[in-house]
Amino acid sequence: MNKDRRVVVTGMGVISPIGNNIEDFKAALFAGKCGISPLDFGDERDADGINVKVAGQVRDFNPADFGLTPQEIRKTDKFSHFALAAALQALKDSGLVPGENVSGDMLGVYMGSGIGGLDTFVRQTKNMTENGGGRVSPMFIPMMIGNIAGANIAIKVGAQGPCLTHVSACATGTNAIGEAFYAIQRGDAEAIIAGGSESAINPIALGGFQNARALSLEEDPLKACLPFDARRKGFVMGEGAGALVLEEYEHARLRGAKILAEICGYGNTCDAYHVTAPSPDGKPASRAIAKALKQAEFSSGESLYINAHGTGTHLNDTCETLAIKLALGEDLARKAAISSTKSMTGHLLGAAGAVEAIACVLAINESLVPPTIGLEQRDPECDLDYVPLQARQMNIDIALSNSLGFGGHNAAIVFRKVK
Repeated sequence: MNKDRRVVVTGMGVISPIGNNIEDFKAALFAGKCGISPLDFGDERDADGINVKVAGQVRDFNPADFGLTPQEIRKTDKFSHFALAAALQALKDSGLVPGENVSGDMLGVYMGSGIGGLDTFVRQTKNMTENGGGRVSPMFIPMMIGNIAGANIAIKVGAQGPCLTHVSACATGTNAIGEAFYAIQRGDAEAIIAGGSESAINPIALGGFQNARALSLEEDPLKACLPFDARRKGFVMGEGAGALVLEEYEHARLRGAKILAEICGYGNTCDAYHVTAPSPDGKPASRAIAKALKQAEFSSGESLYINAHGTGTHLNDTCETLAIKLALGEDLARKAAISSTKSMTGHLLGAAGAVEAIACVLAINESLVPPTIGLEQRDPECDLDYVPLQARQMNIDIALSNSLGFGGHNAAIVFRKVK
């Protein structure tokens, strides 16, 4: 690893329940807008046995608005639509033009997904059940497989560098960005479009999470997702995509790119404890946080913002609080400003880490900490500063995004103002 090769963020794009571009997302994020709304399946028959009433669904999204052709739309799953839209926004924002100011073989794509094309899987399973295997679409596999969003982005923009798909449940987007950071440091690429995408708000996914007792069954969207609140009852499903263009610093500087932040730390560990529950001692998660901060050369005199995983489940929020204390020590943990933007978006699963990384970069640039909305009755076990209800003005030196996934996957990435 060549630490002399610094890595910066030069572009971002987002599709989310609170905005389908960076400006709309930013305005909603700092205004504390709730993007959780009554669940819409489009077919009431599909809702049989589903007691979940709300979700963080993407609204007013048309893939054609982002440059996808009718054929591309028809032959790709919605998770690919989201990924392509976010990636194309990010690439445009960065000013990179493959073949002009970056060679195609030095441009990579690291776009992860926790689940992949589940909508396609559900539709084609129904099609086979009703009409027989002979009627299954020949595009079923290339629409459904988890790597295809990244592949579709690479095909669309001519990125012939490294193209990898990371699948680590709710840590997916964070791992994709962290591994892209390492790849650029190694010299494998000059720039990588990195992030995550998910579109899994359908009956089978909701049924599975509901029956695992992971989801909130609250009917009021404003009370459904309550990270760190004593009243929390589970997480709220969300969907969307986030993409960041990571670029080697000198490459970005020489072409006159705007630099949004520097990515300077990454840690990942595994609880090795349980398929869904986090390790109750918080130690493996704390090591991921500590490693990322050590790499970033964080010092106690710097102001720290943490975008917490903060799902609104009882186990996550208490264990994450403990992990932050273990990583930082009690004194520094109490000085950090912490918030869960899932209180506004819901849990975007494989896209969560990418969208929350974007929130960190925006927080640095706007000198604003996004709030944890709905936090009115703090859980005594969650006793840190979670920036309740309203955004807070703060000069942020370091922003850390934390992600914890099913299977015990822990990942943390650190951004700082460019010096």
